[in-house]
Amino acid sequence: MENYIVSARKYRPSTFDTVVGQESLTTTLKNAIHSGHLAHAYLFCGPRGVGKTTCARIFAKTINCLNPTAQGEACNECESCKAFNEQRSYNIHELDAASNNSVDDIRQLIEQVRIPPQIGKYKVFIIDEVHMLSTAAFNAFLKTLEEPPHHAIFILATTEKHKLLPTILSRCQIYDFNRMSVKNIVAHLRHVAQSEGIEAEEEALGVIAQKADGGMRDALSIFDQVASFCRGNITYNSTIANLNVLDYDYYFKLTDYFLGSKVTEAMLIFDEILNKGFDGQHFITGLASHLRDLLVSRDAQTVKLLETSEDVKKRYMEQSQRCQPKFLYAAMKLCNNCDLAYKQSHNKRLLVELTLIEIAQLPQGDDAPSSGLCPTKKLKPIFADAAQPQSASVKPQQGGNIHTDKPNTTTTNNRADANRPVAPSTPGHQPQLAPTTPKTNTVRRDTGFSIRQTMANALQSASAVSGEKPAEDKIQKQTTATSTNRPFDNNELRIAWREFASSLPQEDIAMATRMNNLDPELLSDGCSFEVLADNPTVEGQLLKFVPSIEEFLRRKLANTSVKMSVRQRKIEEKRRAYNRVEQFTMMCEQNPALLKLKEEFGLELGG
Repeated sequence: MENYIVSARKYRPSTFDTVVGQESLTTTLKNAIHSGHLAHAYLFCGPRGVGKTTCARIFAKTINCLNPTAQGEACNECESCKAFNEQRSYNIHELDAASNNSVDDIRQLIEQVRIPPQIGKYKVFIIDEVHMLSTAAFNAFLKTLEEPPHHAIFILATTEKHKLLPTILSRCQIYDFNRMSVKNIVAHLRHVAQSEGIEAEEEALGVIAQKADGGMRDALSIFDQVASFCRGNITYNSTIANLNVLDYDYYFKLTDYFLGSKVTEAMLIFDEILNKGFDGQHFITGLASHLRDLLVSRDAQTVKLLETSEDVKKRYMEQSQRCQPKFLYAAMKLCNNCDLAYKQSHNKRLLVELTLIEIAQLPQGDDAPSSGLCPTKKLKPIFADAAQPQSASVKPQQGGNIHTDKPNTTTTNNRADANRPVAPSTPGHQPQLAPTTPKTNTVRRDTGFSIRQTMANALQSASAVSGEKPAEDKIQKQTTATSTNRPFDNNELRIAWREFASSLPQEDIAMATRMNNLDPELLSDGCSFEVLADNPTVEGQLLKFVPSIEEFLRRKLANTSVKMSVRQRKIEEKRRAYNRVEQFTMMCEQNPALLKLKEEFGLELGG
């Protein structure tokens, strides 16, 4: 028990060949050692636990080996290698810059650089977390780093390369270490488990590898923790229980519920997940990752992007064939929008539940929701009662009016006219009764429509009594004249003009700004208007928007005769004042006394 060593130290690589996941970098270092082309300063940067300090130690050991192998590895038999393995070598110095970051610490390091090595060719100085050095320490280190003695080699290691001074970066050969892939981590964990005599399921090792987030040291630490919890038999269920990992079975069930539009079951699953102590944002990000994995599983070319065990990969491929790409695109976008709005939301549970409802109601094959933080698709009724049609007594009438069950006088009069005897009609004409309306009250949205409807009812009643067919074209002509060709003034035109500019999307923000700086002028006919452009470029851009502007203004101003024309402003025409100087100049043209007042008092125009 006293001699127990954690796996991260016990299985730390001692040669370049045993380094996991950094083959390109180790090959480059081995070739440099074999050819003798060694730089005086190296910078190893990358995430935590990917082998930066380990590779620095192996490199320092190998370049001082007295009998290196043909593959560029240390022999582990010479005096230099033995001294390194027994941690008594004076040729390798490690400095933790996180705790030794002052100028005095760097000065002591510079003094040690001057002493040549006793055994071997080089003295190697490994400075870990070098970005923690103070600015003064960096400046004191620059000259030595640029021109060290021929026997000195510096290896700087950092997780935050962007914090280093450019003068430091320019003096080093930079090696970027990559995150470990899940496949590489699982393979190494399997080797460790076999060496320790531990039984481990492949899915359990996959969960540990994903939890490590690309760091081998983290993966080995988690492995030791789970091995202690499971007492030498690592299973998937015990692993997710110990690490508090959300089981992917939940996501497979949720996806099945989404495909079946089962909102109730999806919300119950989310409630169960919350009761187990998981955070809502952690759940929604996991769901987005699951949908992404389903998307890449649909194509044989992208299935290699799925980092999971073979059994789970088969489940992904089977479920992905039942999901349409448009459904996956829309669902991922909804999850991403929920993730972005989660921190700002006051009712976080409701936000996630609304997202689940929207995903469950995404029809297969429909277009994905539009861009923005909120989808444009309307929610469908969840429960059966809400999906029932409205009562037959509530029917829309002509013109979009909404009726209720309250009777009105018009209905009574029409019913009375219908009970009267009708005069015999001439041959070829059928007697036409006055139309009866339900016993409802009309809720009219504008008085103009009320007048038009009353006129139409009166004409129909008269034609019913006389036996003649109502003049429908005359009614249509009257209603059209009063409803679509509504007169408008210049102020209403400019307000509608500004509304169109504000409705333009973000990519047309430049056009919206130009429109806000222009004022349309209503012409003498009362329906056409003219826009004056300051240059040909603005004129050409406005002409492209003429159909859209006319369609918007015709609908906004209720006038189908709206017509827009664009021409370039002439030199002699008055130009709009855009800044304070132009405004003051125009005011002086209208009132010369302002200019005289400015000159007499020595006034200046403020910015």
